Amino acid sequence: MKKSGIHTLDQRIYRREFIHYAGTSALMLPALSLLSGCGGKENQSSEKTEATDASGDRQLGIALVGLGNYSEGQLGPALKETKLCRLAGIVTGTPEKAEKWKKEYGIPDQNVYNYQTFDQIKDNPEIDIVYVVLPNAMHAEYTIRAAQAGKHVICEKPMATTSADCKKMIDACNQAGKKLGIGYRLHFEPHNLEMMRLGQQLEFGQVKRIIAQNGQKQGNDTPWRFDKELSGGGPLPDVGIYCIQGAIYTKGQVPVSVTARYHPVTDQEKFSEVEEGMDFQMQFEDGSVADCKTSYNDKYNLLRAEAANGWFELDPAYPYDGLKGRTSRGPMDIENINQQARQMDAFAASIINNAENPVTGEMGMRDVQLIEAIYQAADSGRKISTTQVVKVLDHYQTA
Repeated sequence: MKKSGIHTLDQRIYRREFIHYAGTSALMLPALSLLSGCGGKENQSSEKTEATDASGDRQLGIALVGLGNYSEGQLGPALKETKLCRLAGIVTGTPEKAEKWKKEYGIPDQNVYNYQTFDQIKDNPEIDIVYVVLPNAMHAEYTIRAAQAGKHVICEKPMATTSADCKKMIDACNQAGKKLGIGYRLHFEPHNLEMMRLGQQLEFGQVKRIIAQNGQKQGNDTPWRFDKELSGGGPLPDVGIYCIQGAIYTKGQVPVSVTARYHPVTDQEKFSEVEEGMDFQMQFEDGSVADCKTSYNDKYNLLRAEAANGWFELDPAYPYDGLKGRTSRGPMDIENINQQARQMDAFAASIINNAENPVTGEMGMRDVQLIEAIYQAADSGRKISTTQVVKVLDHYQTA
């Protein structure tokens, strides 16, 4: 965290994610008394895999749906560090992956599912949360099925390939009485929280312009990203969504209109279905703008705010580690943390405390609506109004 100065950043992180472990323990006691009666003593040593945290409270069980690069490289390892939740189950269509994960994470056979047996997860009390980590076009189906199975859901970004699907996902979770969160890890990352604080609290005066850029050289290791039916688009919904997010939570406003243009295509075969890159601008009601850029064929990683009395930026802004921030007054001096562990503990805390997670399904739908508007602007060459986009924000709180 911050080593000096702004202590409210620490307070916000702990308030939003961990609430307070003592309070969490008290809130979990009723559930624990019910759980203690499940299963006879003869089954506890061989079948019961329930885990507890340092205070003795039950950790919520998460099942990862899809064991691709993100699950293998980030979510699985992060679940070794979480305090309020743990990896309890997996869903995969690859038996070899299942065996590997079972050995590494000690997952029992009864907590391993494939896509045909997925709905049986409803009968597994060890799994409280389903984390959907599949190609974008599959998010809606498995979020809805998980909710219908009685599980809370975290869905990776982008929430879906259409805003209509987002609405179906929200409705399904509401009807089931289950929470829905989106995998927006940077809302729990201290550098980005500081950008939120500086912008929304007008630390340097009114923010006049935001520059948000996120691009990468995308290889062919995940070919579904170049399949529009599966991905919904190219870099815009994949890495450009971080620019949309960063601009909004730094400014503290939802844009009222957007303009956009596609980058020239340099590889007609690779980018036959999705865009290679895009420049887009979001206009805010007070006249300020966010100039954004995203690409699958170039590298950049920046979130910068230029305000009336100074500037502040993250460079790099969006990676899993190694973020750096500075302002016109000097360096931010903030430590990096395990973003995914903090994100998942935050969602678990929202369930335990019956509180709202700041990265709701409505926020995910907002961003998909904005993506749709940006594509419309690029296709038409016109400025597109976004006044019908859902007005949901993550407001910075000072105490």
